[in-house]
Amino acid sequence: MIEVVRGGGELFAIAWRESRYRLVLSVVLMVAQASAMPLAAPALAALADSALAGDVRGATTAAVLVVVAVIAALTAGHFAHIFYFELGDRAVPRLERELIEMTNGSAGLEHHERPEYADKLQVLRQELHRAAWGSMESLLNSLGLLVAISITAVLLARLNPLLLLLPLAAVPPLLLGRRAESIVNAARERSAPPSRHARHLFGLVANPVSAKELRVSGLESEMRSRQRRAWDDASEELWRGERRAVLLRAAGQLFFAVAYVLGTLLVLREAVAGSRSVGDVLLVLTLASQVNQQVTSAVTALQEMQRTGRVMANMRWTRALLARQAPPPPDRDVPERVRDGIELRGVSFAYPGTDRPVISDVDLTLPAGGTVAFVGENGAGKTTLVKLLCRFYPATTGVIEVDGTDLARFPVDGWRGRVAAGFQDFARFELLARESVGVGELADVESPGAVRDALRRARAEDVLDRLEDGLETQLGKSYADGAELSGGQWQKLALGRAMMRTEPLLLVLDEPTSALDAQAEHRLFERYAAGAREVGRRTGAITVLVSHRFSTVRMADLIVVVDGGRVRERGSHDELMAAGGLYAELYAMQAAAYA
Repeated sequence: MIEVVRGGGELFAIAWRESRYRLVLSVVLMVAQASAMPLAAPALAALADSALAGDVRGATTAAVLVVVAVIAALTAGHFAHIFYFELGDRAVPRLERELIEMTNGSAGLEHHERPEYADKLQVLRQELHRAAWGSMESLLNSLGLLVAISITAVLLARLNPLLLLLPLAAVPPLLLGRRAESIVNAARERSAPPSRHARHLFGLVANPVSAKELRVSGLESEMRSRQRRAWDDASEELWRGERRAVLLRAAGQLFFAVAYVLGTLLVLREAVAGSRSVGDVLLVLTLASQVNQQVTSAVTALQEMQRTGRVMANMRWTRALLARQAPPPPDRDVPERVRDGIELRGVSFAYPGTDRPVISDVDLTLPAGGTVAFVGENGAGKTTLVKLLCRFYPATTGVIEVDGTDLARFPVDGWRGRVAAGFQDFARFELLARESVGVGELADVESPGAVRDALRRARAEDVLDRLEDGLETQLGKSYADGAELSGGQWQKLALGRAMMRTEPLLLVLDEPTSALDAQAEHRLFERYAAGAREVGRRTGAITVLVSHRFSTVRMADLIVVVDGGRVRERGSHDELMAAGGLYAELYAMQAAAYA
């Protein structure tokens, strides 16, 4: 219940920030609607007694009160709906923006490695829109119900104090309804993993990138079958929870029905004995009926508020997770140039939720102005080292220093502002071609000259020759007139994006040419190495090349062989070949394969 109240309070606070006058009007109108019918009950009883006594004036007054109350009950809620619907429409984008800011505005990427985070995010994606006007309606209904139940309780107490037990009979249905919603919520949590898997499979089947492989491999039927089984598993989990919830809710309603009948018989017996009027009997029947409606509404509102409470709790959980991984406050400014280099001392790292280190006890110096190549087989730990240098994760143990200063002491955004990077798993920004490249340096995104220079440095100018409107061509099939590119063309634009920053301190190229052949990659890396030396002379920038093709990085000043998460060898190409170690062995194997 604390979670329900807290979630309702948070939703109320969001509505207050979005539009105070809409919220106030909604509350007033909903309270008016909720109060109207309980107040109509004594007027209806007075109408019956006045009519039986032949009191025309009293009957007329009572009839007018009944009509006013009924009109208020029918119209106030309608006008309230206009305002709380608008509040709900405003709440959803606000919650979505906060979720986007939390998940993508965080300093690191640790949360993306946590399965519990993926489950929470899946539930939030499914439930966030329900925390909009539907939950806003339930919140306001709950406020109105509190007023209505209070009025009803006072009227019942005036008839017979024992009738106060009738609202208390609503407690078991409420508690059982709360328990039922908790069961459903737990079922949603358990169904999140198979639901995520089903959505992943749906994405594979619907994605044109994977469509070719699915058809060649004859996997269409298998993927559909697996997707259906995953959805069936998720649906069965939800259905199991819903069945249990229905039984609990039915038990609560049955309990109240028994109390309803007993309360009615109590007043009816007093009326037969002559101590109560016909109006009193009519009053208790009306109030008891309203209590039944109030209980049903309260159970429904509680279910919705529990769902809202769960959404808000998941938002708080996500917020707390990201707050825990926030970097320490910086106390050093990012240097204008690197003078000595970047040093890794005793660096080890294990991904969140695992105890197995991906890299262990790495001691390594990347010299200022130098070109360093990380080579090794897939899974050796090369990309993990790059992620640490980009500060996507903090090292589990050890320290990374820039000119003797711990990298963690610099502002994250400041450091990344001096990092240029091209990754193998690059993003495909479906923007104008100029923007898709230019976002690599936002300050120059409107500059066609800067974008063309970046594409030239990336040897990617030829992509523009195939675009009808050149740099102003809309990219991507999300748009009717968008140009679709091949994988290699998208990769060339990503390389251009990496070249947008002309004064980086660290340039990272993490297998950014995987869509190119070995010869093209070799020529490109040679050009990068030449350009890197020029930038290195200006800023001391360190260029890090990552590749599993040994022949393409032989021009690097320093080659680092990573194997099993450890640095096995380091040196120039000639030094490593002369040593006859792992590098020489792997280089010879690849050379033979390309011969």
